[in-house]
Amino acid sequence: MSDIPFNDESIPVLTEVVADSAPAPVAEPQPEPGPNPEPPAPRELDDDAWRALEERLVARVLDRLQDRVELVLEDQVRSSMAPVLDHVVTRLATELRDGLQVTVEQVVARAVAQELTHLRSRD
Repeated sequence: MSDIPFNDESIPVLTEVVADSAPAPVAEPQPEPGPNPEPPAPRELDDDAWRALEERLVARVLDRLQDRVELVLEDQVRSSMAPVLDHVVTRLATELRDGLQVTVEQVVARAVAQELTHLRSRD
């Protein structure tokens, strides 16, 4: 599958997908600033949130890749099948021509035999 362009701008990079689908932060009450305010701790995601994020990531990546995969697959099938179909059509034409030749020979031979029989019966 070397025909797939990996620099396609329509395919998102992982950081774009994560940024687009990360859960919205929940507003937490802010403590009253004291003499030495501490920076807020980063919000941790639980297992369910990670699973939900993973499912959304997989769905988005698959949605974006599906059209590209279909196009590439169709092109590869078309290019792979062309020589096979050419061979099949050539062979089929040869077999039809040979069969037609045999049929015409049989019809002509039968017609000639019938005509000769008809002519002999007149004599």
